[in-house]
Amino acid sequence: MLNAKEIVDKMLKNDSFSSWLEINIIDLHEGYCKISLKVNESMLNGFSIAHGGISYSLADSALAFAANSYGKKAVSIETSISHIKKVNNHDTLIAETNELNKTNKTGLYSITITNQENLAVAYFKGTVYFSEKNWN
Repeated sequence: MLNAKEIVDKMLKNDSFSSWLEINIIDLHEGYCKISLKVNESMLNGFSIAHGGISYSLADSALAFAANSYGKKAVSIETSISHIKKVNNHDTLIAETNELNKTNKTGLYSITITNQENLAVAYFKGTVYFSEKNWN
């Protein structure tokens, strides 16, 4: 069976969107992921701040990497995000997972998204379904 890093490397190989976001892996092990990205001009909305989808996408990737790190293929079945602080051009966003509950079929995760000053900018919650398929 593949380890967490091998699984995420395999996921990233086929993930053009995460490549476009230029996601960096900071830390990764079973049930846990910490990743980052740097906001650039192409990620800004009409208010000249980061589009909410940027924080969401970073957190969604953190969820996917943490949940899949056990070796079973996992997909999200429900997610939500609360944005609490604006994100500016050139900010660095860091998403860190916290596994709240895991069963054979589902997992519940919270992800805190902070900026380079370690200030929370958003909170994300996600539930995943663990399939019977393994990463290999």
